[in-house]
Amino acid sequence: MTELASEFGVRLRSEAPAYAEVAMANIMREYPVFVIGTLSGPGELLTRPRDRSPVFYGSYDWHSCVEMHWLLVRLLKLTPDLVPAGRIRGLLDSQFTETKLRAEAAFMATESGAAMERPYGWAWALDLMNELATWTADRDAVRWARAMTPLASVLTDNMLRWLTSMPYPVRSGVHANSSFGLSRALPYARTLAGGGEQELAAAIASTALRWYYGDQDYPAEFEPSGSDFLSPALAEAELMASLLPVEDFSRWLSRFLPGIVDSLPAPLFTPAEVTNPADGQGAHLHGLNLSRAWCWRRLAETLPGDDPRVVACEDAALRHADAGLEDAATGPYMVTHWVPAYAVLLLAPLRPPSSLPFRVTVTVTRLFSGDRNGHSGWS
Repeated sequence: MTELASEFGVRLRSEAPAYAEVAMANIMREYPVFVIGTLSGPGELLTRPRDRSPVFYGSYDWHSCVEMHWLLVRLLKLTPDLVPAGRIRGLLDSQFTETKLRAEAAFMATESGAAMERPYGWAWALDLMNELATWTADRDAVRWARAMTPLASVLTDNMLRWLTSMPYPVRSGVHANSSFGLSRALPYARTLAGGGEQELAAAIASTALRWYYGDQDYPAEFEPSGSDFLSPALAEAELMASLLPVEDFSRWLSRFLPGIVDSLPAPLFTPAEVTNPADGQGAHLHGLNLSRAWCWRRLAETLPGDDPRVVACEDAALRHADAGLEDAATGPYMVTHWVPAYAVLLLAPLRPPSSLPFRVTVTVTRLFSGDRNGHSGWS
């Protein structure tokens, strides 16, 4: 374990009780609410959010509520001695029922539901499913995963249709960002691949390589935008760190962000200033500091230990973490309804990139056998 990982682990244990309490309160808080959707006729307005989403109706919006459930499962697995495990299990038991989750699956199978959370909400929900599906030693988690399987199946299908229909990535700093969505969905895709279902893992890997492998000299000096909670540059680099073999990733990163060893471009190494955390868009910058810190940590832990860029990545991770963690659980609701999930994402142990499924490995090898931009040998 690196010193950075050890320090973040200490911080997680210190903050876990507060994050758990905030998440439990958020999940049950139905209002205020931000409802996204398309109405096709009169009479379709919701009376209450839980009428449409009986599980993920709280925490201001659908994806934030998914994030809070993910946070609770993650803390149950990592710090069961520090959080109110009995209360959390009771709450999740009341939420993760077959009837409620079938209703969530039915809505996400509609055109409006599918469009509403593409790809951000889908990806967080698939990562929640992955936390449950891989916790096979816990009887509650096994039951919850079984109940969530219909929703995960719908979202997997949604993701596959989206990946096959998108000619270009979305390089924004908000929910539509393509690379972050692929990264959050990747762990579950690899779990499916381990059971012989390789389609999603292969689609994510091949799409990411098609979209991003030829990128170089990324103009990260123009970040951030005023409502970003993701860094388009770092989210892309984090995804590629999770997909490429280490030597290939190191070379790709040298082309993509060539100034890292000198902490350039400076804006990418400078924490965002949050001037109005009570404003929903302004609060995004709070999350930007934590998501950047998570990305910098991923890069630091992926590059070889003797790579001179590691120090710059670790320093950037610490600076952004210090800027983002302070009010993650105590700030205005526009912060606390979602930012604690990014705090846990940052502070929890990073899951090492697992071995790529066979078909994806072949695809990567063939891509590398061609030119630098991956055009030769690609199919």
